[in-house]
Formats: sequence, C-alpha cells, structure tokens
Amino acid sequence: MAKIQARGFTLVELMIAVAIVAILAGIAYPSYVNQLQSSRRAEGQALVMEIMAAQERYYSSNNTYTSDLAQLGYTLVSGNLDPDGGWYRITAAACGTAALNACVNLSATGQGAQVDDGTLTLNSRGEKTGHW
Repeated sequence: MAKIQARGFTLVELMIAVAIVAILAGIAYPSYVNQLQSSRRAEGQALVMEIMAAQERYYSSNNTYTSDLAQLGYTLVSGNLDPDGGWYRITAAACGTAALNACVNLSATGQGAQVDDGTLTLNSRGEKTGHW
C-alpha cells in the first residue's frame, strides 16, 4: 500500500506567520498614523496660506481685512471655515489689539484626528505659531 503524504501547513506554522504579520503591523501602524497627521497638517497649512492670500487681495481692494471668510468665497459652518475633510476649523480675527484694517490673524484649530495637533496661526505680518 502506498503511503499518502499530507500536504499543507500545520497550525504552528500558520500561528508563526500570523505572529510575524502582527509584529510588522504593530511597528508600521504608528508610522502610518504619523504620516497621515503630517499630510493633514500640510493641507491645513496650505489652506491657511491660501486664505491669507485671499485676505491680501481683499485688503488691496478694500483697505481692510475681513473676519467674514464668506466674503473671500469660502463656505462657512457656524461662523468658521470647516474645510472638506473637517480636519481644521479656521477663523479670522484682528491681531491682538490691532484694528482689522491693520492686521488679520488666521487660526486653524485641529479637529477629529488632528485635535492633538493644536492650532496653526498665521497673521498678515507673516508671524506663524504652531506646527509649521
């Protein structure tokens, strides 16, 4: 009688393969999350720069900045700009004690997965705070 040889993987071999995949995933996942946060931050920074450019165009026509981002053509959600992904809520206000016709401050506050990122700020003087 001919002996039939078993084919396939043993349970131990499968468990070792699963353990290796789990270890690799555990190492890769934090890097992936950091990369996502970094790319969202770059999107937020680009949006703040875009809005500041729109503010400067508005200033050249009206001799003042605006705190109403709808006047610049941006959609508002309860008074604040909430970009497509909703990662940042952007507001515009006068800089400290300066009048709005002298200086505008844009603030992008992290939301959702970006809440730990804090607030990015840029004013019309070119001063930046936050994770630039």
